[in-house]
Amino acid sequence: MEERLISSSSSKSFFLFWAIMVLHFLLKASSNPEGDALITLKRNLKDPNNVLQDWDATLPNPCTWFHVTCNQHNSVIAVDLGNQDLSGTLVSQLGDLSNLQYLELYNNSITGKIPEELGNLANLVSLDLYLNNISGTIPNTLGKLQKLHFLRLNNNTLSGRIPVSLSNVSTLQVLDLSNNNLEGDVPVNGSFSSFTYVNYQNNPHLQPPKIIPPPPSPASSGSQNTGVIAGGVAAGAALLFAAPAIALAYWRKRKPLDHFDHVFDVPGEEHPEIHLSLPKRFSWRELLVATDKFSNKNIIGRGGFGKVYKGRLADGTLVAVKRLREERTQGGELQFQIEVEMISMAVHRNLLRLRGFCVTYTERLLVYPYMANGSVASFLRERSESDPPLEWPIRKNIALGSARGLAYLHDHCDPKIIHRDVKAANIFLDEEFEAVVGHFGVAKLMDYKDTHATTAVRGTVGHIAPEYLSRGKCSEKTDVFGYGVMLLELINGHNAIELGCLANDDDLILYDWVKGLVKDKKLATLVDAELTGKYDFDEVEQLIQVALLCTQWSPMKRPKMSEVVRMLEGDGLAEKWEQWKMHHLNAKWIELDSTERFEGEELPGPR
Repeated sequence: MEERLISSSSSKSFFLFWAIMVLHFLLKASSNPEGDALITLKRNLKDPNNVLQDWDATLPNPCTWFHVTCNQHNSVIAVDLGNQDLSGTLVSQLGDLSNLQYLELYNNSITGKIPEELGNLANLVSLDLYLNNISGTIPNTLGKLQKLHFLRLNNNTLSGRIPVSLSNVSTLQVLDLSNNNLEGDVPVNGSFSSFTYVNYQNNPHLQPPKIIPPPPSPASSGSQNTGVIAGGVAAGAALLFAAPAIALAYWRKRKPLDHFDHVFDVPGEEHPEIHLSLPKRFSWRELLVATDKFSNKNIIGRGGFGKVYKGRLADGTLVAVKRLREERTQGGELQFQIEVEMISMAVHRNLLRLRGFCVTYTERLLVYPYMANGSVASFLRERSESDPPLEWPIRKNIALGSARGLAYLHDHCDPKIIHRDVKAANIFLDEEFEAVVGHFGVAKLMDYKDTHATTAVRGTVGHIAPEYLSRGKCSEKTDVFGYGVMLLELINGHNAIELGCLANDDDLILYDWVKGLVKDKKLATLVDAELTGKYDFDEVEQLIQVALLCTQWSPMKRPKMSEVVRMLEGDGLAEKWEQWKMHHLNAKWIELDSTERFEGEELPGPR
């Protein structure tokens, strides 16, 4: 009997032990170091606008959170929290994001030090911590980041010396340490990329490097001078590697660039290499003359970002000059200039190339090629009676071309560019009526004007995604929503507000109205009457299906622009449309929408 009790007790202990082990294994398996790291960051930040409210510790996979981007393997590759009015401190656990490529925390009120553990982020491409209140020294460990292209720590209160290790990061393209309290000598050993932009300005205790070439040694010096010569050669070589970056910084400090004439190799779809020049810096006088002093008769477009003028340069070239509406405040020119350079490197046949720019104390202007056929919006709604309407094959091609351009901005630009104002007025037509997406990146450029406050929502009424309008959450899915609305404009000919009025019901939004037309099989009523029946109904139906997929209330349910391209090319639309119908086209299809909306949320006040 006693043996049986002992055996029973041992058996229970054995099973209890294994139960604990299995539970421990399951808990460990369900945890995610990347999610844990971001939750730790959230707990160390003050978030007055609740932009981190969906960072949920009970959902360890952060790939569904706003402001977090993951790759196809569900690894975090980007954390974009710039301009979010955050305060608090950074955490060492950020070093656990082993696949992170972009860490964007600029223009907040973050304090404390830069964690040394950021040096563990071997895949980091961009570290943007500028315009905060970060103190302490620059960690020497950042010199280990051998894939780093952009390091912007300007406008903080950093002190101490610049780590020598930074000069060994050969991939750097932009290094901005201006407006801090750094001291000592600027390191000159190692080498920066020949395209590096370096800025050390406004550090009162920082000594610029003194480049003094070694004196020539007489030929008769003999062997006793061998050591001196070798030392001189070594020093000269080090200075030679560092000289391009130092000279560029000194030159830019003394004289604004008239022209960026570096040449980059940028991969293209049809051409393996496209050689291009960075944008020209135009003088104010050049553009004043080109536009006849910005005469009203030369206005060819206007919108929330400013007016666009037709201009003719001295060599006879026609250009479109966009005059940003907001006046410049002191500072920010450097950042504007850098972002112009980055945006100009987005090269694709369906993107409008940025030809140049102009910055003065009170003005910011962007110069583009002139598009002879204007915008899609102007051709749809402002053409003269003598001009024929856009034929259906052209509209279909515009849909595909603009989708390709947006997909390039999202998936092939480094860093990615979110347009934030996708609409027919920003899709232009070249001589062959090929769609060219224009004014991308303008919203980001405008944001850098204000160095202390989060900017308001950018975009056009009727095209703004609900999560962006209500919570200020902007992502590539914001552009997908705008694209979907643009498709409806393209099909119908009216703008988004006019389309909404056609619904004739204040309780229905545009999405619900179009969905009702699908349910009632009345899609023909949506097609532009000016086409006079000359269109392929199946193709119209497919474009409307894509538009509804793109304008779903939840950003998670919208396709990526790359998926939109594939659907327009004939791959995957049928499957996604069947899934959409299963969820939406039932007895209570309108009521289902209300469950997707952000109930109980109010529009934010000025930020």
